[in-house]
Amino acid sequence: MFKSFSRQNNSILSSCLYPCSKEQYSVHINCGGKQVTVGSLKYDADEASGGGAKFFHHETRNWGFSSTGEFGIKNFDHYFIAENISLLKMTNSELYRTARISPLSLTYYARCLGNGNYTVKLHFAEIVMRDNRSYYSVGRRIFDVYIQEKLVMKDFNIEKEAQGVDKEVVKVFKAVVSDRALEIRFYWAGKGTSNAPRRGIYGSLISAISVESDLKGLDLQTGFFGFKQIKAATNNFDAANKLGEGGFGAVYKVFCNSIFPKLGKLLDGTTIAVKQLSSTSQQGNREFVNEIGMISALRHPNLVRLYGCCIEGNQLLLVYEYMENNSLAHSLFGQEEGLFNLDWPTRQKICTGIARGLTFMHEESTLKIVHRDIKATNILLDGDLNPKISDFGLAKLDEEDKTRIITRVAGTIGYMAPEYALWGHLTEKVDVYSFGVVALELVSGKNNIKNWPNESYVCLLDWACVLQQRGDLMELVDPMLGSEFNEEEAMRMIKVALLCTNRSPTLRPTMSAVVSMLEGRAIVRELLNANSSIYSDEVRFKSLRYVSGDSDPTSEEFV
Repeated sequence: MFKSFSRQNNSILSSCLYPCSKEQYSVHINCGGKQVTVGSLKYDADEASGGGAKFFHHETRNWGFSSTGEFGIKNFDHYFIAENISLLKMTNSELYRTARISPLSLTYYARCLGNGNYTVKLHFAEIVMRDNRSYYSVGRRIFDVYIQEKLVMKDFNIEKEAQGVDKEVVKVFKAVVSDRALEIRFYWAGKGTSNAPRRGIYGSLISAISVESDLKGLDLQTGFFGFKQIKAATNNFDAANKLGEGGFGAVYKVFCNSIFPKLGKLLDGTTIAVKQLSSTSQQGNREFVNEIGMISALRHPNLVRLYGCCIEGNQLLLVYEYMENNSLAHSLFGQEEGLFNLDWPTRQKICTGIARGLTFMHEESTLKIVHRDIKATNILLDGDLNPKISDFGLAKLDEEDKTRIITRVAGTIGYMAPEYALWGHLTEKVDVYSFGVVALELVSGKNNIKNWPNESYVCLLDWACVLQQRGDLMELVDPMLGSEFNEEEAMRMIKVALLCTNRSPTLRPTMSAVVSMLEGRAIVRELLNANSSIYSDEVRFKSLRYVSGDSDPTSEEFV
């Protein structure tokens, strides 16, 4: 009943209050108290009195609460707010001098939130059943807590968790906002004190609430652009302006002029790229939202920059910096007449740049991110042939360095690590494996799954493993380079690639270690039979199945 009721209230709050003028990414409430500032955070006042079937929304219209239940005695309105006027000797005591109490169900709603991942902090302190000097101390406050209708704490006892009265305890949870609203409910389930020693002091109690987006403070600088504006700038998406087309939409080149005058700090004359996602693809919709959330939070010289997006009706468009030299795949594998060849210093620069970008994503960024789809077509090259990682539609947050088991595996055949492709085992080492494949492609100039010497080999990596056993690794080097390459650097890159593609994720290096090895600052650790394992035959069979099937293995993706 309460679940249904809360959903109804949530719908009312989202639909019937004033429309959201803009998205917010944080909410801070001093429950039952006045507005206070703690550090750099301002907590809104929450002083509405009374109980029963009470609904209140804050003057900002961005949050509110509903309270149900009566204590059963007249003139008990003041018991819906607990207050302790004594000086509390605790950190941030301003948050704990008051609290809101509910005899049955108390639900706080935050609205107008940007969709994404949030950190929810719930502040508690027992300031009513206070000490051992009176019979009030025999009371026990026990209740349940739900976030987004999910039970996160059962039979929660403030005094027990805080190890005493007048002591604070803060509980931290992760929550996902998908409909711009967040719901936090405190429910007294009939446990603990009710009538004795005194009516009106039981029920759930909350001192303060803090909700912060995981993306807050990361300088999100994406802009929003109108569809008519982009349509005009692309000359109605003229095929003459098309740069290419991927699985979920086409990319167009746009020259900023009077029709598309300014884009953030860009001035007239800047060229940009517009990616138009398919309006009929649910997968494309998911990747669109995911890419905005991921790439807008990242700034690095080796990651492509997202300037903004367009969301109008069924039109979904992303606006990027323009990369003059297309993709790495285009330069390595393209058949166009007059296509320039990448010399060895450029290949070395590209390989190291990709590694630096992944190091930032895995180890240096505030958000730790696994890309999941590192491949030559997703590495773009600017006018100076500097590499930039692109296409974050499949990226995942690597939360607290915990291994994730993914039931919906996504990526590209030939670049996916075996533990991920077979069992959904996802860590940052999945990207390390994919990088190793790209590094081999850079050295050899060959596509991992499209070019190999003969039918005895499944792929480029398979051939490299055989050459490693034979001691003929230099045979991998692209013949197009002739003798114009550094043999020591080439051997180092090959060995790093084989180390990264080890069947065991534990034995793969971190990307920061890869950078050190590529730059010659660390010795490349060699492993005997590095790519043999109990399941290599299974991976081999799976690869053969896709190569011999009807689908094109170079574009086949798991989703």
